[in-house]
Amino acid sequence: MKGTNFSTPAGFILLGFSDQPHLEMVLLLVVSILYILTLMGNTAIILVSYFNPKLHTPMYFFLSNLSFLDLCFTTSIVPQMLWNLKGPEKTISYTGCVIQLYVSLALGSTECVLLTVMAYDRFNAICRPLHYGVIMHPKLLQQLAALAWISSFVPSAIQTILVFQLPLCSHHRVDDFTCEEPALIKIACADTTFLENELSIASVLYVVLPLGLILVSYGYIVRSVLRIKSAEGRRKAFGTCGSHLIVVVLFFGTITSVYIQPKSKYTQNRSKFLTLFYTVVTPSLNPLIYTLRNKEFKWALRRLLARDPS
Repeated sequence: MKGTNFSTPAGFILLGFSDQPHLEMVLLLVVSILYILTLMGNTAIILVSYFNPKLHTPMYFFLSNLSFLDLCFTTSIVPQMLWNLKGPEKTISYTGCVIQLYVSLALGSTECVLLTVMAYDRFNAICRPLHYGVIMHPKLLQQLAALAWISSFVPSAIQTILVFQLPLCSHHRVDDFTCEEPALIKIACADTTFLENELSIASVLYVVLPLGLILVSYGYIVRSVLRIKSAEGRRKAFGTCGSHLIVVVLFFGTITSVYIQPKSKYTQNRSKFLTLFYTVVTPSLNPLIYTLRNKEFKWALRRLLARDPS
């Protein structure tokens, strides 16, 4: 087969928007700012939740896990992205591409599971308020967090191995910013039906199923909230769940477009922007969404900043 190379490549070329250098300069600035906001915002959530005893609650326990996850997720992708955006060099080593794919798959899947666990926490807080403290005990919190973190790493390893066993076309040009599985499948010079079916199954298990469970949880939550006679009570209940629901919509809304329909009719440029959104934009917005209207967190942050270091 002409134009193919079945040996292990030295590296890959991540094309991104290399045909639009002016757009890349704008993206370099925007992504740099968003990455700094991601580091600052998520680190603040972790520190404030840890040092303030009043925030040692299930909600902030899971929120701290989400913040740490977002820090790891963006750091596995954004530094390489910034390096490629700043100049004509767009390469990533073969090993770097393998690691990036594995880590992004594992952490992306973990976030899907963790958001589902957080929906379960909100379900118990709203629908079972009298038993909430008994149900969401510290041991269960640790078990649920461990489930979210551990459940994704073996399947992601299998997916990564299957992707890099494919014979790749000799150009090794990945038409994306990162080593995304759909983009890597496109440069394979072989029948990819099996891998596409495997990707579909993984997407159902880690995207469709978690999203379905979240929607079911919110169905029960809405029903319980509507039974509250007090308008203030309903407003407070919806406020408790609103931040999580916004994050769910932003994250799942973009990741489903990339992974559920990898061969959709979206233009490749639109697919790249979707990738940018859930890998860069969403992690930077999460801290703002969760804390912007949260008086309790802002009070705790002011106390931490005002603390005498001596």
